[in-house]
Amino acid sequence: MSKEITLRRVFRSWWPLAASWLMMGFELPAVSAAVARLPDPNIHLAAYGGVVFPLSLVIEAPIIMLLAASTALCRDREMYAQLRRFMLVSAAVLGALHFLLAATPIYDLVVDRLLGVPEEVRGPARLGLLIFTPWTPAIAYRRFQQGLLIRFGRSRAVGVGTAIRLGANVVTLLAGIAHGGLPGIVVGTTAISIGVIAEAIYVGIVARSVVRGPLQLAEVRGGPFTLRQLLAFYVPLMITPLFNMIAHPVLSAALSRMPRPIESLAVLPVLNGLVFTLRSLGFAFNEVVVVTLDEAGARRVLARFARILGSAATAVLLLVIVTPLGRFWFVRVSALEEGLAVLAGRGLWIAVLFPAFSVLNSYYTGDLVHTHRTRGITEATVLYLATVCAVLFAGVRHGGATGLYWGLSAGLAGYTVQALWLGRRAREVRA
Repeated sequence: MSKEITLRRVFRSWWPLAASWLMMGFELPAVSAAVARLPDPNIHLAAYGGVVFPLSLVIEAPIIMLLAASTALCRDREMYAQLRRFMLVSAAVLGALHFLLAATPIYDLVVDRLLGVPEEVRGPARLGLLIFTPWTPAIAYRRFQQGLLIRFGRSRAVGVGTAIRLGANVVTLLAGIAHGGLPGIVVGTTAISIGVIAEAIYVGIVARSVVRGPLQLAEVRGGPFTLRQLLAFYVPLMITPLFNMIAHPVLSAALSRMPRPIESLAVLPVLNGLVFTLRSLGFAFNEVVVVTLDEAGARRVLARFARILGSAATAVLLLVIVTPLGRFWFVRVSALEEGLAVLAGRGLWIAVLFPAFSVLNSYYTGDLVHTHRTRGITEATVLYLATVCAVLFAGVRHGGATGLYWGLSAGLAGYTVQALWLGRRAREVRA
């Protein structure tokens, strides 16, 4: 690229990805709002937020970084073919693992003995987990193809695909609400599965034009990695979200053993949906950093953009907390009972810095991915998980405050430690 790096250029690269992440962020509140309007809302919200979503995230975790890997590596047709084979094998293995967890006695071992989920939540959660089976393979395929589109300047197609996903999701949720007789967990998990499959189909169709055009013309640079080289690059990236996602079922297990477990598990997906929407602005920054750092003067502009973005996202969440917007969101939009809405509103104060940490960690992570020094990302994630587990263990032992507050405090401590370590490793690489 010959144009000078400016904030405007960074914004143009970032906003289509941010739009995609924002629409994905809206998926969680939409599902929670629909489930809250169907029979037995607290049970089904707890099943979704305390079992189905956390366990699905852990299974999906090894392929989450396919987007970053595809963006960084799919520079020519040989690397594309190699990474595509890796994606297909990973999707098949993880999809089979998901089904085995949901359909065999492994489920009882994990959900009952390990997580300690209340008995009334286990049945709906198992049904939802079965419906969620196509989720991981579809996400593996679409994240791989999205990385290719970003690499070759087609990032707007990523946003269009997410709009299709959200549209399919909302239509399914509205149909479920109109029917009124289906369990909330069935409506919610079906909507998400249909949306992800629709997005994967669209992204795959658009990616064909890149595979048959610019990718074929791209100069082959050094040939594909050996399997050892590919694993050395990707495994640290894979471990990172895996350890991050393990924190979710650990959180569910801890909340199930603290005061007010049903209430905490029911509020969790609603609160996560709102906070995730703003955190997603930072997630979109990671790939922008990866593809922009090749250019002279990029680091200074990217750092300034990160400061602006982190401050803006935090300010929006603070505005929700200190104005009637918070109550409107939890009571009118999310349809929470009064007591649960109060619980969620207080929890937001603990989560107010989460969006800023999302931006900061994406900036440092993109820097390390760009230089192929991904070990520091793994180290930071291990420290994050260790910190979260330590705080949750203290909460279970103490047993005084409501579990939700302990869970959010664990996340805040974990993100702080993670950001400090990523920053240290990024500075070492630059030095």
